Amino acid sequence: MNTQLEPHMKSTENTAFAPGWYTIAASQDVRPKPKRFLLNGLPIVTFRDATGRSVALLDRCSHRNAPLSAGRVVAGNIECHYHGWQFDGAGECKAIPGLCGASEHGARRVPSFACRESQGWVWVYSQAGVVPDSEPYEIPFADQPGYLTIRQRLEMPGPLDAVAENALDVPHTAFVHSGLFRKNADRKPLEVVIRALDGGAEAQYIGEQRPEGLAGRLLAPQGGEVLHWDRFLLPCIAQVEYRLSDRTHIVATTALTPRTPHVTDLFATVAVKAPIPNAILRGVVKPVAMRILRQDMEILRRQTEQVERFGGEEFASTEIDVLGLRIKKLLREAASGKVGPLQEERRIKMLV
Repeated sequence: MNTQLEPHMKSTENTAFAPGWYTIAASQDVRPKPKRFLLNGLPIVTFRDATGRSVALLDRCSHRNAPLSAGRVVAGNIECHYHGWQFDGAGECKAIPGLCGASEHGARRVPSFACRESQGWVWVYSQAGVVPDSEPYEIPFADQPGYLTIRQRLEMPGPLDAVAENALDVPHTAFVHSGLFRKNADRKPLEVVIRALDGGAEAQYIGEQRPEGLAGRLLAPQGGEVLHWDRFLLPCIAQVEYRLSDRTHIVATTALTPRTPHVTDLFATVAVKAPIPNAILRGVVKPVAMRILRQDMEILRRQTEQVERFGGEEFASTEIDVLGLRIKKLLREAASGKVGPLQEERRIKMLV
């Protein structure tokens, strides 16, 4: 196996922020009452307008900069707690108490963000005042007949690229999740095919046998070969897909939203089909998934603390760090608007 080291990679800069659709909340968490969220450090206020539609504005009143999230919703408009100015879901000023004359004026407008509800999540486009030419990512198999769908939001330590790499990184599972997926002593050779996707990258694992850990034994007790794909799609989707048999299919899709340079909100949607009643399946899948995620949270917390302690990242990588450097490259290119040529398909060997 070729394990020649790539050049060291050191950075003290924040992860590049790629424009696009990001999840900020579960649909049930956006209510008529204003609520504040952070998107890459930017305060955004959400509420429901008079039609019940979720909307998003910059959380700053155009009058005296008070946070709109401290106010209330009146007849579908958000009212600032300081002087009572009201704004609709498009950010237009609709009322100024005490003003004799029209309240609408361009200088009084609050920046608005395109906002959509889809598949149980609320998505916001990252650039204010932009009419997107695309819709939020459609999560495959979510809520489809025959599939159990589980949704979960978690606060993950670390920047988006680190959380995405962790979600798609196979080698760490033998250590951080030993016994749940696989063990270091059980490694077997397989081939990995790495492909460029439109706005992303995919790794397909060929010749992988069912993991001997608890999760694999529960979902595919008969054993056999596993069909396994890991994907990253700009700006924020990390996805793992397993087909463990003709009757067992798992697609775990995480939408990753940078809250700050060192905290990423993870919005997970897991769609599972298995020859087990859904009531029993839910009682198995969610506890195991939460245990795995908590283990990932802990290792990411330690990694983030080390990066901060040493004043920046310093990575030495090998070819079995399959998608990590590609994720960083994709994010940098998307943030700069300069997308490089698609990389050719690549095949590597590794022990898993």
